[in-house]
This record gives sequence, structure tokens and C-alpha cells, in this order.
Amino acid sequence: MATSVRLDDSFVTHARVYAEAESRSLPKQIEYWAKIGKIMIDNPDLSYEFVHESLLSIEEVNQGLTKLYVRRTNRD
Repeated sequence: MATSVRLDDSFVTHARVYAEAESRSLPKQIEYWAKIGKIMIDNPDLSYEFVHESLLSIEEVNQGLTKLYVRRTNRD
């Protein structure tokens, strides 16, 4: 469901810069910031880097870019 919202021109200008730098559309950049913001509010003890790397690793799994870890030695 799409919803139109009014955003401050300054915010949109900054979002456009980040969107271009990160090869996202303006709406996708704003969605990304909202997603990160929600995660950070829900998990205030986590660093941004941890959240960012976690999102990347989830997407790597979703894209099938990971291999199953197989232990090569016996446990004692």
C-alpha cells in the first residue's frame, strides 16, 4: 500500500544525495532510513555497524551467496 507524505525539502535533499551515492531511488533511500531507524529504536544497545552488517548477511543468505558450514574435525 503506497501512502503519500509531506517531507521537509532539506530532508529530501539530503536523502537524494545518499540515494545517488548508494545507487538507490529516493523513495528506497527513505524506506532504508526508516527501516534502520526502527531497528535502532527497537535495539538501542546495538551499533549501527552491527545492524548494517546483519542486514547485509541476511540478504546474502536470501540471495544464496552463502555455503553451509561443515565441521571438519571431531568434537571432544
